[in-house]
Amino acid sequence: MIGRLEGRLHQVGPGEVIVDAGGVGWLVRIGLRTFEGLTGKSSVALWTHTLVRSDEITLYGFPSREELEMFQRLIAIAGVGPRTALALLSGMTPEELAAAVEGGDAPRLRRVPGVGQKTADRIVLELRGRLPAGGGPSSGDVVGDAVSALINLGYSARESQRAVRTAATRQPAADLAGLLRVALKLLNATP
Repeated sequence: MIGRLEGRLHQVGPGEVIVDAGGVGWLVRIGLRTFEGLTGKSSVALWTHTLVRSDEITLYGFPSREELEMFQRLIAIAGVGPRTALALLSGMTPEELAAAVEGGDAPRLRRVPGVGQKTADRIVLELRGRLPAGGGPSSGDVVGDAVSALINLGYSARESQRAVRTAATRQPAADLAGLLRVALKLLNATP
């Protein structure tokens, strides 16, 4: 998995960039706010999410770890795919998105192209009360760090969040290592 990519900007477009790193041109999907921040720059460092499907491998890039982790939280929700998550993060910062979710402001989410009534309501329902005050997990957010670690190990965002939530319920005072131990046992349990 590729967690961060740094290199020379070879090509910049509204939905994607090509980053030259180590002699390889990496095609990375980005949101519009990220595109605006890259205009006129010659190099870039992006936090990345690697999405592996049977027919493709896609990299999604973000200028901050908070934005990456908000993206991962969004795509873990049923019915919210990478395009919708990128659209949401193109129209709002992670902090604005967290404020809309915590305030139950589904109409604000619906103003984003591609987000309908059901999707907006589902996002509010799934994320309300689960986001840190800053809008994304910080270095002190053990649950967010555990989810990120499991995703980096190859588990899907959805199953990682589910396992970490269950582990946190079973051991609320656990540190990162303890939470990961319990979550991994849950993920590897044979049905």
